[in-house]
Amino acid sequence: MVNGDYGGFWRRAMAFSIDKIILFFTSLFILFIGMLALSMGFLTHYREMLPERFEQMTITFVFIYLLMTVFISMFYFTYFHGAAGQTPGKMIFGLKVVQSTGEQMTFGLAFLRWVGYIISATVFYMGFVWIAFDAKKQGWHDKIAATVVIRVRNIVDGPAYTPDEKGLDKEGDFL
Repeated sequence: MVNGDYGGFWRRAMAFSIDKIILFFTSLFILFIGMLALSMGFLTHYREMLPERFEQMTITFVFIYLLMTVFISMFYFTYFHGAAGQTPGKMIFGLKVVQSTGEQMTFGLAFLRWVGYIISATVFYMGFVWIAFDAKKQGWHDKIAATVVIRVRNIVDGPAYTPDEKGLDKEGDFL
């Protein structure tokens, strides 16, 4: 079991906002590249471009773009949580995702947690709001994947005690 400080609602919200900003600019870049490629296709075939063909290409582009943004979000959160237990936003605010037992995250649990994000957001983001009222500060996605978010050393609060290689302090608690 984890006996440490859990990451609170506002700290987690700020970390998530940073991650969403990173994903926003990534998808904006992909949108720009896609629109550039789409316009080059229109310029190349402008004489044979019928309104029906234009509409079909645009709908296909939007569908592929939306699929790409979902895939990038899935990859981003699954990779960072599975590899280090921290996304860039969580690194900045000194948060780390671990299993409820205290073990490190796996890629399978990170993917399950990402699926939980979808469920948490479905009903008016209540799965995220739940963090503010839960004793362990777990959202629905945390409960689904059996994870907790703990506080660790961070950039915002400055230097803190450096944990040993297992991430435990001298008393055996997570930082």
